[in-house]
Amino acid sequence: MKTDSNKNIIQLFKHNNDSATVTKVADDFDLVRGGMLSELNIAYETWGSLNKDKSNVVVIFTGLSASSHVASSSVDQTPGWWEAVVGHDKAINTKDHYVICINTLGSCFGSTSPVSINKKTNEPYRLTFPELTVEDMANASSLLLEKIGIDSIKVLIGPSLGGMKALAFSILHSTVVKNLILISSATQALPYAIALRSLQREVIRKDPLWNNGFYSYKKPPLNGVRIARKIGMTSYRSASEWTQRFGRKKSDDNKLNQNTFGIENTSFEFEIESYLEHQAVKFQDIFDANCYLYLSRAMDWFDVAKHGESTLDAISKTKIDKALVLGVTTDVLFPSQQQKEIAELLSLSNTIVEYQELDCIQGHDSFLVDTNRFSKEIENFIKSL
Repeated sequence: MKTDSNKNIIQLFKHNNDSATVTKVADDFDLVRGGMLSELNIAYETWGSLNKDKSNVVVIFTGLSASSHVASSSVDQTPGWWEAVVGHDKAINTKDHYVICINTLGSCFGSTSPVSINKKTNEPYRLTFPELTVEDMANASSLLLEKIGIDSIKVLIGPSLGGMKALAFSILHSTVVKNLILISSATQALPYAIALRSLQREVIRKDPLWNNGFYSYKKPPLNGVRIARKIGMTSYRSASEWTQRFGRKKSDDNKLNQNTFGIENTSFEFEIESYLEHQAVKFQDIFDANCYLYLSRAMDWFDVAKHGESTLDAISKTKIDKALVLGVTTDVLFPSQQQKEIAELLSLSNTIVEYQELDCIQGHDSFLVDTNRFSKEIENFIKSL
């Protein structure tokens, strides 16, 4: 079904990350669960300078919703999603390191995704995009690094989905990674996380405008994406933070009476409701619904144990010298017990492991918010290498 001008799809959604370099890394890219992409493009950004022996490379894999714009640069001076951590004289010091942040395969910020044009049909992939896995994301990143001449990573960093991808990369391309930083990640998704993501995907699919994945890019299923984001936000943060920040404060724009129930989504009774709405509306305007479905499902499918006779056997295939594993006490999506498991498995695989469980109140999103605490741990680890 052709609903929009193909050449204007990226512009209509404003998906293109203008500061990123988009590089064609392969033709006919085969995916793990079958299917093929007619062309594989990966978006990435860099900071700092590569030294002569290419030994100062730091690679950052992103979470589900982030672009490759991890920090500001001369090309794009807008703050990045980890602005307080990456930069000159910061924890990930671009004065000493060549930092590469890679946009995930399947994301709508420049890399090939369901919104991309299939060169064989001249139509967007939409739901004809092949089944996507975390391993596909890792393999696509490997091809990009080969394309730009990087064959050794001093430190590979992955938060959340990025951590899953970093684990897969370290198993599948074990000779490339020297050291590893994993933040609030997992060897496999827990039932609670799967349940939440399942609900998010369902509300997107139930939006009438989703139209079985063939929605108009001029009139996408914003309501479904908005509600999915709200569900996500309730799991990204903690109940303790909500109580501390909002309590039962009433919203300033409260115009409800007992019979409206906010049906028109124009006003909310409590501040926490207004906050969730604000965050969700921002997200619905920049992220594609089908991309969200594919990335979310890939997280649910991920299981390190598939790469060996057991999870330990799979992790033993890595060749990591030293690893830093960071968990958060209030993280309900990727609880600290999962971080302990990763640390123990890496240690049993002859990796020198540092494990820190941080007492942050912001839940899973702590690495994006409590940046001073995370910066300290990351900086100390990198300096120890």
